[in-house]
Amino acid sequence: MRARIAIVEDEPDLRDAVAEYLGANGYEVFQAEDAKAMRLLVEQHSFQLAILDIAMPGEDGLALGRWLRSKMPIGIIYATASGTALDRIVGLELGADDYMVKPYELRELLARVRSVLRRVPNTDETPLKYEIDSPRRIVPFGPYTADLEGRLVIRGDGSVLDLAKSEFDVLEVFLLRPNRLLSRANIAEAIGLVEETEASRAIDIRIMRLRKKIENDPASPRFLRTVRGEGYIFSPSIA
Repeated sequence: MRARIAIVEDEPDLRDAVAEYLGANGYEVFQAEDAKAMRLLVEQHSFQLAILDIAMPGEDGLALGRWLRSKMPIGIIYATASGTALDRIVGLELGADDYMVKPYELRELLARVRSVLRRVPNTDETPLKYEIDSPRRIVPFGPYTADLEGRLVIRGDGSVLDLAKSEFDVLEVFLLRPNRLLSRANIAEAIGLVEETEASRAIDIRIMRLRKKIENDPASPRFLRTVRGEGYIFSPSIA
């Protein structure tokens, strides 16, 4: 089944161009000019991905993205004309899978869409359980199993943990470097944030979100511990 994508954008020319381009590349695309129109679409359809303009009249894209995440497992790409550090940080805090600054190239958008969709389940036919395929790169930690090829984290009961792409990127860095002290600069370089002026803050936000999902008590983490003034260390085995 074709992935279903929503483009929420108040610039009609850009919205039409994105919809036409993604449609020509095999996706089922729906358009909405604002958050209100998108909410009406959600009453009739489920979506695997939403491309949301942040600055829209009425409800903005950040609030809409938060609402969408409460309704379905959906990938989110935020688009903005500003590209400010504040927008990027807020987007990370809300679990954005990716972020693009307008104007953007449609070919680049397509590449990012494909990347995000690789980790988003098809809500019309998603199994409740995940069967681990033995030839894949599998890394166990605590009660979890990480599938590095499928970019999934599976709980002990077989259900899939809901992680944003940005959160899995950070987790993968630690999974491949267990029991090693990593500075924020080390982590940022590994995930390609070396040129971002807000990289340290972005790393802290992603780790905070990750802890909320994998730790029993995020305030006293057992897997992902802070080494004050130096960075973080990940211990896959806990007592």
